[in-house]
Amino acid sequence: MVRIGPYDTGGFYDEMWVDGGVEPRPHASLLAKRLAALPDGELESRQRAAEHALLQRGITFAVYGHNAGAEKIMPFDIVPRVVPAHEWRLIERGLKQRVFALNAFIADMYGAQKILADGIIPRDIVMSAKGLLPPCAGLTPPKGIFCHIVGTDLVRDRDGQYYVLEDNLRCPSGVSYLLENRQVVKRTFPQIWTELSVRPVDMYPSKLLATLQSLSPAREPSVVVLTPGVFNSAYFEHSFLAQQMGVELVEGRDLLVREGRVVMRTTRGFQPVDVIYRRIDDSFLDPDAFRADSMLGVRGLMSVYRAGKVALANAPGTGVADDKVVYAYVPKMIRYYMNEEPVLPNVPTFLCWDETDRAHVLANLDKLVVKAANESGGYGMLIGPEATAEERAVFKDRILASPREYIAQPMLGLSRVPTIAGDALEGRHVDLRPYVLYGGDDIFVLPGGLTRVALKKGSCVVNSSQGGGSKDTWVLADDSPGNGNGGGC
Repeated sequence: MVRIGPYDTGGFYDEMWVDGGVEPRPHASLLAKRLAALPDGELESRQRAAEHALLQRGITFAVYGHNAGAEKIMPFDIVPRVVPAHEWRLIERGLKQRVFALNAFIADMYGAQKILADGIIPRDIVMSAKGLLPPCAGLTPPKGIFCHIVGTDLVRDRDGQYYVLEDNLRCPSGVSYLLENRQVVKRTFPQIWTELSVRPVDMYPSKLLATLQSLSPAREPSVVVLTPGVFNSAYFEHSFLAQQMGVELVEGRDLLVREGRVVMRTTRGFQPVDVIYRRIDDSFLDPDAFRADSMLGVRGLMSVYRAGKVALANAPGTGVADDKVVYAYVPKMIRYYMNEEPVLPNVPTFLCWDETDRAHVLANLDKLVVKAANESGGYGMLIGPEATAEERAVFKDRILASPREYIAQPMLGLSRVPTIAGDALEGRHVDLRPYVLYGGDDIFVLPGGLTRVALKKGSCVVNSSQGGGSKDTWVLADDSPGNGNGGGC
């Protein structure tokens, strides 16, 4: 039997409990009440049923170099995270602001570079960014939008404040797990789902398709999802989204440039392609423009793109804003391009290229988290308080050798959510990745996100490649859900 009641919050901000774990938060009180009313063994039974459902649906991801095999089932915890309506309104406003400013910055970098000329961001920082692609200079994507699909990682510190941890602007992944988690949890807790008035997320595929179609002037645009293939870590998601949108899933070998257009090989001959939702990195898109040895892309694709005969989402070159050093300047971008104060602050960040910041970082490696500017998935990172003296020494040498390539941030006390751990619910650290679509006059923020959870006790690393899992995220439609009249879950 899993013990449902309050637990020691350990001094962290808990998404369900307040007062050291004595009382549930108002927006989570009904969930806590319904969980506590479950018969002995029922929560474990529902957890097993949910895991079986995900297994049957093939909800997998790949871990490169994992000695137990590449394909793994995505770990999942059945207890949802509940976000009150007023908090989501803040998140939504902050994300729209951020995505607008980031898009303006990317367009500026491949255009006039005014923000650099005005000295808001050091020119050397941007010019040395690995994601800045010279072949993209002068590009004008459809409607001037570079970043159409964005996944921004948010965290909460002990004070309950939301912070932006990083932006993912190239090929953000994970939304398929969000959608599948929701289907499983709706069947697991149908009554409480209705009582709490949780906002739906199942419109995402149709919203994504509409966003992609909006990038083409064709009356009925032909859309495809371009995948590197079955060995990619996110192949499940590529195939899932293609199926949900009702479009073709293709690899580079399925496409070619013919008479100035991108066409797709089919059993009925060549079919024109108007929009490509690409899930491969920039450098592999076109061997004529980027890596000559690429076998994943389409030769001549960039020339067709420049001519406006095909649309790409996300546009090539967005990686310049994925750089973790450039990330530190997003608040300045918001003030520069929008004349507004940031709604969602960055995590305080030390830039190792700066002599003063670097001295502070090197003197406090045992207190800070150090990140490589262009790594992701929890790789290339030092968690100073948990590292050995030898590991800190290695990172000191790396920083001194390439100071531009590293940032450091304080060790945040990430918020926690109740998670099944043996025979009790215990707090486990989480982050939140909402998904944003930008294709026309408005920016759409999906009312929910992928809550990633560090399943290992005490760990703050939520990435699935590092032992993390996921939870469903319930965004409430209003701030007065009531206590419900039903008698079960």
